[in-house]
Amino acid sequence: MDVILLERIENLGQMGEVVKVKPGFARNFLLPKKKALRATKENREVFEKRRSQLEADNLKRREEAEKVGGKLNGLKVSIVRQAAETGALYGSVTLRDIAEEITSSGFTVQKSQVMLGQPIKTTGVHEVKISLHPEVKVTVTVTVARSTEEADAQAAAEEAPAAEEAPAAG
Repeated sequence: MDVILLERIENLGQMGEVVKVKPGFARNFLLPKKKALRATKENREVFEKRRSQLEADNLKRREEAEKVGGKLNGLKVSIVRQAAETGALYGSVTLRDIAEEITSSGFTVQKSQVMLGQPIKTTGVHEVKISLHPEVKVTVTVTVARSTEEADAQAAAEEAPAAEEAPAAG
């Protein structure tokens, strides 16, 4: 099925491109979320009339995302979970857990914006990407530990080697 993209979609294309996608992807994701239009003659004309407005809206959203991203980039959050002595969690840290922790830090993030390949299943410090806009991604550091004291110690241990490397490089 051919569709006209109404916004940039990673691994698919830029706004305005006509791309071929599987019918289920178009029916279940792109069309209901208003990220694309069916590529009919009428819709192509409608898109060309609306193109400048869509581009202006996209630019405005991207600027807002960049502003928030500047504050959010490098944020460090801690999540406390039960774990074995080996560091294996008894559960896992999911997208929702990370989104809730970032939201409690004062930023509004949906779980759909958290880009995590698979759930976190070990204690330690993990880098997680947050997609604020299709063109704006930031990195947040998530520390998973068995207690708040352990989380603070892990965060301090992460910062100490970085501080030691800086003078050696200069």
